[in-house]
Amino acid sequence: MFRILTYNILHGGRGRSQHIAAVINACAPDLVLVQEATHPAILGQIADATGMAEFHSYPRQSLGFMSRRPVSLSKWTRPRISRHAFIEVVPAGEEVRVFGVHLSAVHAAWTERRRVMELRALLRSVAEHQHGFHVLCGDFNTVAPDEPLDMMRLPLRLRPLVWLSGGKIRWRTVQTVLDAGYVDAFRLRHPSEPGHTLPTIDPHIRLDYVFVPRQFADRVAACNVVRHPEAVRASDHFPVVADLLTAKDARQNPEVQDHADQEQGTAAEVRAAARRGEDLGRDL
Repeated sequence: MFRILTYNILHGGRGRSQHIAAVINACAPDLVLVQEATHPAILGQIADATGMAEFHSYPRQSLGFMSRRPVSLSKWTRPRISRHAFIEVVPAGEEVRVFGVHLSAVHAAWTERRRVMELRALLRSVAEHQHGFHVLCGDFNTVAPDEPLDMMRLPLRLRPLVWLSGGKIRWRTVQTVLDAGYVDAFRLRHPSEPGHTLPTIDPHIRLDYVFVPRQFADRVAACNVVRHPEAVRASDHFPVVADLLTAKDARQNPEVQDHADQEQGTAAEVRAAARRGEDLGRDL
């Protein structure tokens, strides 16, 4: 079993490293994908407090990671159109590649269009370099299709942006991921639970996600929002944790292996979806 945690730690975690470490230790993840990891020294403190063998982030760059074991690859790529880079991590000895994202914030029609463009850039990279089991996770800053957004619970400073968008936003970012051949790991395991991840003091919206290719849906053993008592003091986001079956686990489970064998070709679907990106954009 391989456990991934995605966690937005808010403003680099300054002054809250002990609370963040407590939340992470309660989950005992193998790999943590961190958003707003803007202070490498603080991330190092958290890594030490959680027993991580390797960590990395850059000043004023959102994405970082912490790994319980050394990694064989860590790479940051910033598409020209994107506010943030995305991160690619391959843990040593594991047959999984993890892509972490932090898409543009603010809920408005034009920022949703930007998020779709940023997401397509990531999908193109995935399609070019990755053909096996992989994970997309992070703070997508968007609402999944058919999930409600209570405008009156948004901060006052953000409500006019929704009204300027016509009072309604066409949420396309998550749908773009689903159309590219992925499944929402949390929704897969919790079809009717809201799974709100923000804000921790009054959770009413889900912005943090874990996705896997549809052909590997059976590899998702569990996916949960972490409601640890320290989470409210640690950040404004609740983290999301996913337990994933490794290749070895899958080989020992014939049903999982048979399902993967029947659905080979999803990587081709991802590449095709990436090539169709411009056509999807015309629908926004």
